Order: sequence, then structure tokens, then C-alpha cells
Amino acid sequence: MTIRHLKIFIAVAETGFMNAAADRLYLTQPTVSQAIRDLENHYHVQLFERLHKKLYITEEGRQLLNLALMTVGNFDHLELSMQRFQQRIPLRIGASMTVGTCLLPGVISGMEAADPKLDICSYVSNTAEIEQKLLRHELDLAVVEGTIESGELASIPVVEDSLVLVCGKHHDFYEKDILYASELENRKFAIREKGSGTRRLFEQYLSAHHIHIRTAWEANCPCTILNAVIYNNALAVMSQRLIRHECLHQPVKIFRFETGEWDRCFRLVYLKKDGGGASSSPQKAVPGMENLRTVLERCRTLNLSGEIPACILKNDV
Repeated sequence: MTIRHLKIFIAVAETGFMNAAADRLYLTQPTVSQAIRDLENHYHVQLFERLHKKLYITEEGRQLLNLALMTVGNFDHLELSMQRFQQRIPLRIGASMTVGTCLLPGVISGMEAADPKLDICSYVSNTAEIEQKLLRHELDLAVVEGTIESGELASIPVVEDSLVLVCGKHHDFYEKDILYASELENRKFAIREKGSGTRRLFEQYLSAHHIHIRTAWEANCPCTILNAVIYNNALAVMSQRLIRHECLHQPVKIFRFETGEWDRCFRLVYLKKDGGGASSSPQKAVPGMENLRTVLERCRTLNLSGEIPACILKNDV
């Protein structure tokens, strides 16, 4: 027996007439009559008594009606749920830790507001792991602060960012307005884990200027690093976008690098077409990609200098 048989049976039971059920279902009366005969033959019961051209449901028919209503209701609910699922557009977005902390929640809200059909799933980790997930097709798109190594991925600058040096109120740097790079020598730092784009940029700077530091904290959580600065007298280098709240509400001081060596961009990353250049289109049209770029454009410019005063970090003369 099929759902169609049950729907016909329910219509006959509710109307009491074959022709009325046929009209309700846009079927012919012989089709309705055959469906009722099929059910009676299948279950070896009489479902209706026929008196004076009207149908009266039997006790067996009532039991079947209760079960049929439940079965058809569950089936209709299943159909509706699956249709709604088909209307959703899945999108898997990856983000490196800094991006995931300071931008991703607002970005996802903006994307969903612009396109309610998007079904967004996000994954936040360091740049190296996000890169591998893109290559394994476990993510559709990503926004990262670090450098992408694979030639199979396109990497497009989308949002400005800059690293700053952060210290707490008990650190001896807190009273300074100008700091020189050589003063970082042998200082205690809280730094990000290996694979982090922030750590890589900072280590490149240290190597280029022959500066050695002491790593007292290593963590993949920006909040952990900030707490090490505030409560454990460590220094840290992190995105200026991450510390707006702390600068306004916590006793911390930041130093911006005078030369711009710590300026960088968050990048939109996706799989390229075979043989494409750095700005090639994705291998397949990724739903939501243009939506993502539009939302990211709203926060492209880094303009926090007015609300967050900062001191200067200089290279030595």
C-alpha cells in the first residue's frame, strides 16, 4: 500500500462519499473506488458499509483511519522538512583565529541578513590548518591573516589590519611614549602557536632585526594571550582589531610600528581553477562568495587610531 492509497481513504472517510472524495483529490470516482478495494483486499477487512448510497466507516476502518492520519501527517512533515532543507544554501567558511575572533561573528550576521537562505557553518583555527582544510575540500571559502603557501589556492586581500605591541600597566614599557626595537631584546612574550599568521609575521620581523625574545606563554587563544599581558606582565604582538575593548576598558598600552612593517591584510582564500593565476575564479561557483566579499568590504579600512591612542615603536637608528 502507498501514501496515495491512505490519502484517498482519508478523503472518503471524511466526506462519506466516493464522488466527494474524488472531487477533493481531483481524481475520477472509479480511481477512488479502486483504491478503497485495494486497501480492503490488502488488509482483508471491510472498511465501509454502504447504506442508501452513503458510506459508513466500520470499526476496522476507524482503526485504519487513526493510523493513516498519523502516517500521512508524518509523511507530509517529512516532505516539508526536506523541501526546506533543499532551499537552504550550505556554505562552509573557515577563519584564522584573529579573523574568527574580531570579524567572523559580524560577517556571518551580515551575510545571513543579506541572504536568509544561507546555511553557514564556520570553522576557526590557525592559517596553516585552514589552508589544509581548503585543500581537502572541507571548506568552501576562508578568510585568514597568514600567508597561504599552496599554489592551488587563490588569495585576495580584502581587509586591512596591523599588528601592535601590547603591554600591561605593571610593565616598565607602560610609562614610555616611544620604544625602540632593541628594547625588545630578551623580553618575556606571550605568542601564538606555530601555524599562526600573526606569529609568522612577528618571527620574520625578529629574524630580520636579529632580536631574541623569551617565550613565556604560547597559546592559540587571543584571550589567553591578553590575560598573560594584563595579569602576568608579558608582552604580546597581536592584531589591533583584537584589542579595541581592552584598550578602552583595561589598563593596557599599545605601540604602533612607525615604519608599517607590521601592516598586513586579511585575505579571502579559495580553490583556483586548474592552471589559473592568483586571482582565478573558484573551481566551482561558490554560493555566498559575493555576499561575503560585500560584507567584508564594509570593514576593509583599519581606522582605529582616533579612538585608541597609541605610542610609537621605532627601529634603532
